[in-house]
Amino acid sequence: MIKVALPNKGQLFEPTMDLFKSCGYKVAKNSRSLSSLDIENAVEFFFLRPDDIPMYVGKGIIDAGVTGVDFVVEAAVPCEKVLDLGYGASKHCAAVPIESPYKEIKELQNKRIATSFPQIVKRHFVDNPPELIVLTGAVEISVNLGVADAVVDVVETGSTLKQAGLRILGDPIFFSQAALFAHPGRASLPEVHVLHKRLEGRLVAMSWMLIEYDVPKEILEDACSITPGLSSPTISSLHEKDWFAVKAVVKKNEANLVMDKLSNLGCKGILLTSIESARI
Repeated sequence: MIKVALPNKGQLFEPTMDLFKSCGYKVAKNSRSLSSLDIENAVEFFFLRPDDIPMYVGKGIIDAGVTGVDFVVEAAVPCEKVLDLGYGASKHCAAVPIESPYKEIKELQNKRIATSFPQIVKRHFVDNPPELIVLTGAVEISVNLGVADAVVDVVETGSTLKQAGLRILGDPIFFSQAALFAHPGRASLPEVHVLHKRLEGRLVAMSWMLIEYDVPKEILEDACSITPGLSSPTISSLHEKDWFAVKAVVKKNEANLVMDKLSNLGCKGILLTSIESARI
């Protein structure tokens, strides 16, 4: 049985729970327990703070875990990224007072920067590191209090920075998202490998849809050119002479456009179906 850490709160909690449940894992969090046992899948889940998960995985106390890439970089521990999960996207930006003369991030070299992510800031300012003021939260107020000249913080809409009288300076210095990490060498464990493939299969399925339709022989080639599938569509003869049934996968974000094209071409009985999971 493997041990897997999941975020216990925050923006990563709900999508992570939904993803694991959709992959057949029996995982539930209640207020009386910090763990959940899935005997059928040989996994014991532990609900931990997202910023603590890298430490547990890095030290091998936990075999694998889901957390933000930025938390792993910040923890500076040996974790092997197994799979990007495509949610929980965030960006780390520098911000300065609205009236500040600074126009580029490089101008913050040798200045005082307040942040909750000192390792990420250090990685950006390798040659001329600034003086870091490490705070655990509410870093945007530090400039007004005279503690720092600028801040580097996680930015979503930027409204919090604006309320504090700050403006974003330049491009983000770091992009993050949720990912599955494993202790080095344990990604090949059978249970971790199965976990990886299940999550990957679900994420792939969420990007594709199955399209089915009936098409007469004279436009079959044109229809298949619209739905080539991954390698080729599946074609079956129908009882009605010179008619065929076609199945293929299409990109989810293109599915309705493909449906329109098939309908305009003369195809009938066009159906779109969601895919729960896939191994492609």
